[in-house]
Amino acid sequence: MSNEGTPAPANPGMPNLQVVGQYIKDLSFENPGATANIADRPQIELAVDLNAARLAEQDMFEVELKIRVDAKNDGKPLFLLEVAYAGIFRLSNVMDTATQQMILLIQAPHMLFPFVRRIVSDVVRDGGMPPLMIEPIDFMQLYQARVAQATTAPQGTA
Repeated sequence: MSNEGTPAPANPGMPNLQVVGQYIKDLSFENPGATANIADRPQIELAVDLNAARLAEQDMFEVELKIRVDAKNDGKPLFLLEVAYAGIFRLSNVMDTATQQMILLIQAPHMLFPFVRRIVSDVVRDGGMPPLMIEPIDFMQLYQARVAQATTAPQGTA
């Protein structure tokens, strides 16, 4: 007998992460260098931040990936781009919060990153600059750094 038309059940013991939706939460682009004649490669500062929060439903989470790009040429500002891109995720079959956090701060932003990368490239290009292609981000390394920072922080500080 065939089970065509019905989805195969997920492995009951394995964690399951599903994207329910994704969206631009905040976007800001300042372009004071639009008329600048850029002869040299600009200096680019890139900052990445992640947040995850449980939503009203037990297994639903919002993961927010924030990227800030500050570009300068000879010390003069070219552009400043800040984007907060969020996804709503359903995470099931994970009982402990440490594993939930690890999945939400590594796998979820990994799924969101290609969309944020395209937004950054398009906005910078539409601002009159050469498109900026952000190199892939190692979210595992970011997570490990965050955990290390939290374990070395004095008690009572966040």
